[in-house]
Amino acid sequence: MLDRAFSARRTQPHSLFDVPTSSAVSDVSPDAESADLLADESKTKKPHLYVLASNYMSRLGLVKSPCLCLSLCLLLSVFILFSLMLNSRSFVCLSSYDPISRASFFGLDGLDSDFGSLGVPWCRSKQGKTVEWTSKDLVKGLEEFVPIYETRPIKNNMHGMGFDHSFGLWFIAQWLRPDIMIESGAFKGHSTWVMRQAMPDTPIISLTPRHPEKYLKKGPAYVDENCTYFAGKDFVDFGSVDWERVLKKHGISDFSKVLVFFDDHQNELKRLKQALKAGFNHLIFEDNYDTGTGDHYSLRQICDQFYIRGGGHSCFKDSDEARIRSKRKKFWEKAVDIDELCGPHEAWWGVRGEMRDNFNHNNTPISYGEHFQNSRFVESILDVYWELPPAAGPSLTHQTRYDPARAPTPIVEDGRYRMFKRLGLDRLERSVFNGYTQMVYLQISKPET
Repeated sequence: MLDRAFSARRTQPHSLFDVPTSSAVSDVSPDAESADLLADESKTKKPHLYVLASNYMSRLGLVKSPCLCLSLCLLLSVFILFSLMLNSRSFVCLSSYDPISRASFFGLDGLDSDFGSLGVPWCRSKQGKTVEWTSKDLVKGLEEFVPIYETRPIKNNMHGMGFDHSFGLWFIAQWLRPDIMIESGAFKGHSTWVMRQAMPDTPIISLTPRHPEKYLKKGPAYVDENCTYFAGKDFVDFGSVDWERVLKKHGISDFSKVLVFFDDHQNELKRLKQALKAGFNHLIFEDNYDTGTGDHYSLRQICDQFYIRGGGHSCFKDSDEARIRSKRKKFWEKAVDIDELCGPHEAWWGVRGEMRDNFNHNNTPISYGEHFQNSRFVESILDVYWELPPAAGPSLTHQTRYDPARAPTPIVEDGRYRMFKRLGLDRLERSVFNGYTQMVYLQISKPET
């Protein structure tokens, strides 16, 4: 998805707010360093079978007879193919576009996606637009962000953002370059710190029930000098703020130049409607929980529909999905089996047929009809939907929590250890990669008439 948007790599951050989304971007060839980073660096890369056979036969002096050489090569190929068929648990035809087959072939069962036609649900946008940045931009961003992340004031951000989402927030904020940033939910202030690293001089408005300064009494926290806090006794919920009045005080009249970040564990459909009503266009939801998981109703859950590739589920206990889920539950802590996915009357949408909100304090039963209508509403206002990929594959990060079968392809794929190391990702504690929950960036606008 990323590579088909634009092939250009930016040399310096710029603002999407100042450039029409339909404007063309010319191709820019990556420099030698970037090209080297993006080269195939699999540690298991080996010479082609024909080369090995030719080298062996040349030692025997058989290369002087072309016909005999070709015959022996073919015979050797058939022998090796037959051996693989006898010894492989599940011999399959390999396709470069089939990660399922490649995972099984290389013995990576449980690492890559084997959901087949299920996989990852994706919200459909009105016009099929996508983000402007590419996978090359993400790699370049990782290279720049790792040393920044290593200076974070809160080293152990338990119950807060890990590396993946910290990078996603930093990257999107730096790319969009908004005039002001709003965050709903700050906890100890790590997300505020991340936004400040992306935009050193941009005002931030933070809404959070408990002021981050309260956490300073017990350990590391971050309080920003150029941030307006609605916290503690001054706390106001996002949906109750008079945003026109508040932003006017900051000299902001164009709401399309505002970036809103939600990490407040509230019903994302509710937050989406509130943001649309206020006139905001650019939103990030940090905890975009997968179907059957989480403590609130998420965009990922809303877009999990039968008519979308990767959507819709079966609650039959003898189904292929039940078997696959049971298998993957053994690999990944946050994977859910059929019993966890399905509620009364085979209700699989949301969390067991509930539209959860307010940190699991409100668990409202919802019919599939209501769930379906919610997805149609989201589609009517959605211009762009982009889920942040994991920074790197699970064999590199050693993460054990989220199921990679239900996540986009990582920025640094499994097997590319040299790139992983060159970007500095190997220097980070493995625990910082366990907090991935499908962070999503949205661009929204009022429904078309």
